[in-house]
Amino acid sequence: MNIVFLSPHFPPQYFRFCLNLKLAGANVLGIGDEPFENMPHDVRGALTEYYRVDDLRDYDALLRACGFFTHRYGKIDRVDSLNEFWLSTEARLRDDFNVPGIRGDEIDYIRRKSRMKDKFIKAGVAVARGQVVRTIAGARRLIRQTGYPVIAKPDDGVGAIATYRLDGDPDLDAFFQNPPDTDYIMEEFVSGRIYSFDGLADGSGNPVFFTVHTFSQGIMETVNESRHIYYYSLRDIPPALEKIGRACLKAFNVRERFFHIEFFQTAPDRYVALEVNMRPPGGFTTDMFNFACDIDIYRIWAELLVHNQTTVDYQRAYHCCYASRKHDQRYVHTHEDIQSQYGNFMVQIESVPGVFSSALGEIGYIFRSKNLDDILKITQFIHETHG
Repeated sequence: MNIVFLSPHFPPQYFRFCLNLKLAGANVLGIGDEPFENMPHDVRGALTEYYRVDDLRDYDALLRACGFFTHRYGKIDRVDSLNEFWLSTEARLRDDFNVPGIRGDEIDYIRRKSRMKDKFIKAGVAVARGQVVRTIAGARRLIRQTGYPVIAKPDDGVGAIATYRLDGDPDLDAFFQNPPDTDYIMEEFVSGRIYSFDGLADGSGNPVFFTVHTFSQGIMETVNESRHIYYYSLRDIPPALEKIGRACLKAFNVRERFFHIEFFQTAPDRYVALEVNMRPPGGFTTDMFNFACDIDIYRIWAELLVHNQTTVDYQRAYHCCYASRKHDQRYVHTHEDIQSQYGNFMVQIESVPGVFSSALGEIGYIFRSKNLDDILKITQFIHETHG
């Protein structure tokens, strides 16, 4: 099996996907813009062969790379990166090399937030009222229906980049003083706790593995207000959330892919869809899958792709939590204090790459416990600051 993997060196932990593909017997054919000799030993060892391009956004260069791999190894069987940024590029390559997976005529439904609404409605899930707005007059017509506040975000965007909360006419006027050069969707503000339905679906759309995480706040607030973030997995999945999560998998035709679907909980057993992402959840959440359930999701994904292995025995044995720290905060408790007090709960401590630090902090503590009270107590200890 020949699998082309874009950007195998970034994010840094994603080499584990490549390594497990190779261990499962696949040819792992990496394409990236980093010189091979500069990449960590673990990344280099995870690849069958590597083709360097000057710029991964140069589609002609990617075509040449895939043509080279086809000549050398035969037909390409899969193209992936597991990275939101490259989803559209992957789809184009699948079209051009006739590779299974999400194709160009499907990509808008998982990239454009306005198109996602159609699929959520098909799944029977409530959505926030909103639409793409290109003029201030159009925005005002929408706001007459929804009222303030509203959220403005790129229709085809990644995470909370360039996302704003507008609380009144002055904010709206300021937003349109320098109109964005891309389509923006404007939506009513929905108040509620954020939950995500996360996992991996097989080739028939059935979840091989799934779990749920809940978040201290949205990424928009985390980035724009420079807040800490924490989020943790649930041991018991709310039945109403599982039901709509599975309905979304069918509506979005999720097959042989990771998924990360976000919802606001607005009342007990009531959820409003936020957005869908057809890739692993961000940060180190795949590692958290493993720690929460004592599994190896990297191997599970590789075995699914290479051998169509769809049976996984797992239990949600722990709550697993990620809590961030920022370098510009004055904390009550030192790193040594955390290790001394709660070291037996800690499973991983990460330095966060700069591009992710506005959302995930500069340091991330990952810890687990069977008891939710432990998770909340440790989070409070980590985040306590002076004044």
